[in-house]
Amino acid sequence: MKTSIYFIVCCLSFLTACSNKKQDTSGEEYKTLTVTQSDKTLQSVYPASLRGQQSVEIRPQISGTITDIRINEGDVVQRGQILFIIDQVPYKAALETALANVKSAEAQLQTARLTANSKEELYKEKVVSDFDRQTARNELLEAEAALAQAKAEETNARNNLSYTEVRSPVDGVASMIPYRVGALVSSSITEPLVTVSDDKNIYAYFSMAENQMLDLIQQYGSLEEACRNMPSVGLTMSNGKVYEKAGRIDAISGTIDESTGVVTIRAVFPNENHLLRNGGSGTVSVPTIHKNCIVIPKSATYELQNRIFTWKVVDGKTQSAPISVYKYNDGQTYIVLSGLSAGDIIIAEGAGLMKEGTTINTNHISESVQ
Repeated sequence: MKTSIYFIVCCLSFLTACSNKKQDTSGEEYKTLTVTQSDKTLQSVYPASLRGQQSVEIRPQISGTITDIRINEGDVVQRGQILFIIDQVPYKAALETALANVKSAEAQLQTARLTANSKEELYKEKVVSDFDRQTARNELLEAEAALAQAKAEETNARNNLSYTEVRSPVDGVASMIPYRVGALVSSSITEPLVTVSDDKNIYAYFSMAENQMLDLIQQYGSLEEACRNMPSVGLTMSNGKVYEKAGRIDAISGTIDESTGVVTIRAVFPNENHLLRNGGSGTVSVPTIHKNCIVIPKSATYELQNRIFTWKVVDGKTQSAPISVYKYNDGQTYIVLSGLSAGDIIIAEGAGLMKEGTTINTNHISESVQ
């Protein structure tokens, strides 16, 4: 009798345990979210090369030996500041020679003018022939031409002497200097004396695919409107840190590179602290704002035969739903164009492991994606 009672108690305990186990598995708990509409800003990133607003290679306009270097490498220089001195001795001598030639030509002109005036008077008195008078006139013209030539040579000599002082044509920052005092330079040197970059503003040049450029034109109406109305862009520097100043797109190429199919775009960033330098690199982030759209995490989707699906929770069970998404994304989320509606509940994670008809415990619904 005791054995029978013990057997019955064991059976009841086993049945109760099975019942509890069945109740626990009636609805698996998965991370879910409720689909809503919101504004989404996509950040498209593009590698960029940095250039100063104006970068000028300084080269000598005359030949000679460098006798003085007035700047250090990396100095901030001002427009008109003397950077280099080229040996002035031969050019000062050339100017003195030119000045002497001008004085000589002026004296010859005065003599020719006196002679011509005298010949005119003598011709009136029929003392000299018309040939003599005309010859004096020609000599006067020749003396005037000689003076003009001497003055031109003086101007050229002054210019050459002024070119011995190599000045900066712009405000900016000096590059490295490959030459030293005593180096012989000329206008034909392959490497400039120095490069001065005006970097108060920095231009970031990057390339965008043709189809993305067309999207911009269609969104804003024209390239001009895109430049005027596009939101500010960001810059990530080569060290991985975000540049503190926002920039703006101020130029879009009107032609497409036939070999690559891309369009060159320029963004300008303020650079008062000279943190960005000419020749540097970075990554430009271009935002695209989408209003009242549905955004879901990529982890809530899976791909099958080049189509994208997500799992809806319908009547407490999973149901596969094909969706179409915006062709660009930020690598973390999708903007859904069709296939979902506000209020739908979907599986937020592990979509690739889910099966059709899985019972889901919908008592704990997570927040929607922003």
